[in-house]
Amino acid sequence: MSETTFHYGTGRRKEAVARVRLHPGEGGITVNGKPVQEYFGGRVLHQTNITHPLRLTGTLDRFNITVRVAGGGVAGQAGAIRHGIARALLRFNEELRPDLKAAKLLTRDARVKERKKVGLKRARKAPQYTKR
Repeated sequence: MSETTFHYGTGRRKEAVARVRLHPGEGGITVNGKPVQEYFGGRVLHQTNITHPLRLTGTLDRFNITVRVAGGGVAGQAGAIRHGIARALLRFNEELRPDLKAAKLLTRDARVKERKKVGLKRARKAPQYTKR
């Protein structure tokens, strides 16, 4: 069997799951078949968040990235893509681990929405207290 031509990683954040593939190239990012600018509606915050692992390791223009992401909202999806890219970079070069680990890009962000409790309006908000 031939050597694979890409490096992959799976990223998760909240309800979002991103499957990331790094192909050798000049730096294009495609999310669910669309360019990253179009998919995130030009929000620079999400694009900056996604490219953070690449900028940190100096590999911004070395890979074309294709992403399949599902679930969650735009912020969760951007975080999942960032996590997936960091994991894929590790498969590309294990020596990048100290830099990625120091920036906390390899840790899955475990924060999720807290469940609603019985007798409360939301997870913690109680109904208004009335004395009489």
